[in-house]
Amino acid sequence: MTEEIIIAGFGGQGVLSMGKILAYSGIMQDMEVSWMPSYGPEMRGGTANVTVILSEERINSPVLHEFDSAIILNQQSMDKFESSVKPGGVLLYDPNGITKHPSRKDIKIFSIEAAKEASSLENSKTFNMIVLGAYLKIKPVVKMENVIKGLKKSLPERHHNLIPMNEDAIKVGIDKVVNLN
Repeated sequence: MTEEIIIAGFGGQGVLSMGKILAYSGIMQDMEVSWMPSYGPEMRGGTANVTVILSEERINSPVLHEFDSAIILNQQSMDKFESSVKPGGVLLYDPNGITKHPSRKDIKIFSIEAAKEASSLENSKTFNMIVLGAYLKIKPVVKMENVIKGLKKSLPERHHNLIPMNEDAIKVGIDKVVNLN
């Protein structure tokens, strides 16, 4: 099993953190892992993306042009990466701020209103964990126990008190993801 993922959105949405947590989760599961971030000099508010590869086999190259899954969090990323999802692959997106929704018929399309759900939880910082939960419902590539270990590894120890809140946000994403096919 190899899963090649692109996560893309604005800087500040937790795109790189989500990728890092997935990567650490894969490591905790004894998988081969690649985590390759890409972002402009403007960071917060600019576009950011990260490629994550999780595999049971050796990873030949971290550079990809097609993906098994795309997690899209803004229109610029939708415009850039929708066509990069392999036929039969998965595209997950938050419709907030998306003006041109995905239209491909050869991929599975899912939606998660993570911005709305994070607002209802009264904590915008849970946004990326809601999205991660939705993704893990669609593609359970790592076990939840390893996601929690990944959170512990990626968050500074002074923020470990936030892990239960993040775990709850992941569960919201699992419950609220919508299949649009």
